[in-house]
Amino acid sequence: MSLRNERVRKALMREISDIIFREIKDPQICGMVSITDVDVSPDNSAARVFYSVYGNEEVKEKTSKALERHVGQIRHEVGKRIRLRKTPSLLFILDESMERGAKMIELINKIERGEV
Repeated sequence: MSLRNERVRKALMREISDIIFREIKDPQICGMVSITDVDVSPDNSAARVFYSVYGNEEVKEKTSKALERHVGQIRHEVGKRIRLRKTPSLLFILDESMERGAKMIELINKIERGEV
């Protein structure tokens, strides 16, 4: 990944997180949403935005649908905040790696205590 792509990736993470937190006033975005990573295409035309949501499956589903509804608004705000030749299209992907990690730690702790 080039230095430019890395700077774009970091700027997108920061700005998308801020936009969701401050600009999007949707009650369907229920849980605490964290942008965990952004994968930018080499030409900066597309970005996959990985996010995690604190909450149960219903909260995650509502948040996912709300982000899909607001993707145009988020992209528009990103375009105003970050000066790029072309604002990348955004694809939001739920990242459950933090939950999997927490489950693994819980299992390891159970094994250490002899519960499994």
